[in-house]
Amino acid sequence: MPRRIFFSGASLILPDRIATGQTLVVEDGRIVDIVSGLREVAAAEARIDCGGCLIAPGFIDVHVHGVAGVDVLDGAGAVDLVAAKLPRWGVTAFCPTSIACGPGDLDRLLDQVGDVRRAPLARGRARVLPAHLESNFINPDYRGAQPATCLRSPVDGDPARRAAGAGADASPPAEGEDDYSARDILAVIDRRRADVGVLTLASEIEGGLALTRALVASGLRVSLGHSGATFEQAQEAIAAGATQATHLFNRMRAMTHREPGLVGAVLASEDIAAEIVCDGHHVHPAVMRVAISAKRPSRVMAITDGTAGSGLPVGSRARLGGRAITVAEVARLDDGTMAGSVATMDRVFACLVGACGLDLVSAAAMCATTPAREMGLHGTGLIAPGAVADLVVLDSRLGVVETWVGGAVAWSARAVPGPAGTPTESPSS
Repeated sequence: MPRRIFFSGASLILPDRIATGQTLVVEDGRIVDIVSGLREVAAAEARIDCGGCLIAPGFIDVHVHGVAGVDVLDGAGAVDLVAAKLPRWGVTAFCPTSIACGPGDLDRLLDQVGDVRRAPLARGRARVLPAHLESNFINPDYRGAQPATCLRSPVDGDPARRAAGAGADASPPAEGEDDYSARDILAVIDRRRADVGVLTLASEIEGGLALTRALVASGLRVSLGHSGATFEQAQEAIAAGATQATHLFNRMRAMTHREPGLVGAVLASEDIAAEIVCDGHHVHPAVMRVAISAKRPSRVMAITDGTAGSGLPVGSRARLGGRAITVAEVARLDDGTMAGSVATMDRVFACLVGACGLDLVSAAAMCATTPAREMGLHGTGLIAPGAVADLVVLDSRLGVVETWVGGAVAWSARAVPGPAGTPTESPSS
């Protein structure tokens, strides 16, 4: 790959405006300049013609279970395979997201996350961020597609395990064992803490508020979700340090004018950011507009809540944490329960601009800038000199033409210049 690359002819989605007639200059994996017009290209440089396209900061999905037939809980290699597939839809970084599962499965997932994150970034991969755990500590009445057999109270503990002194150094239960306690789950989280970025819980369940405080004190980001919390209970959790809400509106107490619930507490607070599944099915576009107006794009993260069914044709079968799902307008369990989305981030971006009527700058903030900031990714999620060159090139219909991660092409619908200026085939997804 040439050391310096000039992206010319595109409109650039900057943090505060759309810039036209500019050339984006990338060198050694970073954006080094934005200049007017065209520049001459030297032997060690390359020009990418993006005429008629938009260039947006690469999409960051903080809540995605899988894509294109692969679930992150599928076993060895699943996380890396999802990382290889996601650039096809403009994703440059993501949080591998689990559903409630046993400690053995959780340990294996976090082991994969850690291995991929510690290895050098492979070409053709999205960046793997610390995992998002839709945890065992949610309200059973609002579990949705989360398996009831995996839910635990934070104060649960099997007496035999407690007597044996199970703790942070305990081994996960054997494969197929289902008598694990909350202590076993928390032991895995404690041991793998560096690879956990977000943990979803319901603060109103027994021990939930205390667990919120403990996790926040340990440095983990707590997200409130799958919850029947009242407005007052939600306010307590936010005061205890919860800083995120998981798929706002979905699987939580409905907001009314007399009992705002968790939804109202999130909309009314500056101290908590909200995820919204922006597929046009999980939340009506009119309600999305209301929430975005209340929170502003700087406090809303657009997510897919995507599953292994995302990117597959309607009627396809896939898995969500080992449970069968069918691709429809959303993902559904065999009993019809909604089980996440089948959206991809390019369609989320298009939904924000189309059905919701947002401007491109606001949509880019929700799909890249805000999640980058909330996840502590400095110099990522925006187009500006000095920022990491994680980019998505979009056509006039907001379809993905190319995705670049760290200044290298990760997926392309066209041939791109090779190291000597000769065409190379697009990386496969």
